[in-house]
Amino acid sequence: MMYRILVTNDDGIFASGIKAAAEGVKGLGEVIVVAPAGQKSGVGRSISVFEPLRYAQVNLNGTCQDGVKAFSVTGTPTDSVIIGIFAIMKGELPDLVVSGINVGENISTDTVTTSGTIGAALEAASYGIPSIAASIQAVDQGDKFDFHLEDKHSFKVASKVVKRFASKVLEKGLPEGVDVLNINVPAGATEDTEVVIVRLARKIFRTSVQERFDPRGRPYYWIDGDLVCHDAEGTDVQALYQDKKITVTPLTLDSTSKIDLNGIRCLI
Repeated sequence: MMYRILVTNDDGIFASGIKAAAEGVKGLGEVIVVAPAGQKSGVGRSISVFEPLRYAQVNLNGTCQDGVKAFSVTGTPTDSVIIGIFAIMKGELPDLVVSGINVGENISTDTVTTSGTIGAALEAASYGIPSIAASIQAVDQGDKFDFHLEDKHSFKVASKVVKRFASKVLEKGLPEGVDVLNINVPAGATEDTEVVIVRLARKIFRTSVQERFDPRGRPYYWIDGDLVCHDAEGTDVQALYQDKKITVTPLTLDSTSKIDLNGIRCLI
């Protein structure tokens, strides 16, 4: 069976990480790369509904072997998944979607709802497509929002981890109740680094706001925040930051609280 794999990201079509992701899975089937034309970090699962979208075939400068087609989209990561499936692939669903490899870890509930990398994977999952979101830790937090066109970061370990999980997901599918595997690789990881299955931590940022003033004395604001680097055992924050392990967190599209629904009848 010839599998079809759609690769996307939120760092942009020419980012080094998406090339590493495509390289990692290209031996598993037909690979099509569809991603935003530029940097789209932090846009979550946003979708363009007030402007038209365009796509164009691009050359990834020989990083991928012949046979890997790549397309840039004038929109968000979610837009890229939609255009990839319904315009470029003409509605034929791929067997797997890989989003990443993102520069900057996507851990905790903070990033699950804001990451364009995870947003793209969730969009694919909404069509029943098994999906993987993959990221590497960025020691310099500023790196998370740069244009990653050079070889500053190593994706070697992450690429092999993506290939390992992609191969198994293609063969066996995802477990019932799992829509996305969220993979994060710590800085300095090697091929011997332990892989652990963990849950999401509650926070990764201690949010703050910086007030500054323009030359005319009018205030403007930067949303900022320090990292939360410690959490309970079994969380992605603790495992990645403190234990230096590769984390895998199963995600689901169903955000319904796991409670007895009768328990909130007092609010009606």
